[in-house]
Amino acid sequence: MTPQEIEAYVDAVAPALGLKLDPMHRPGVLQFLALAAGMADTVDRVPLAPYDEVAVHFTPIAPEDLA
Repeated sequence: MTPQEIEAYVDAVAPALGLKLDPMHRPGVLQFLALAAGMADTVDRVPLAPYDEVAVHFTPIAPEDLA
């Protein structure tokens, strides 16, 4: 999303959700929404095959436990 799209999104969605956004908080909201949009873009670029499925359970493994 472009910065202009992010601003338009915040301007449209906050009132629709009944959120009163303090003008002092707006820059931080825009910054973190841009960060989230960048993460989503990264995830969207991962190619998926028809047989790929979401994980039912995720168990993190420490790097030292990989051996």
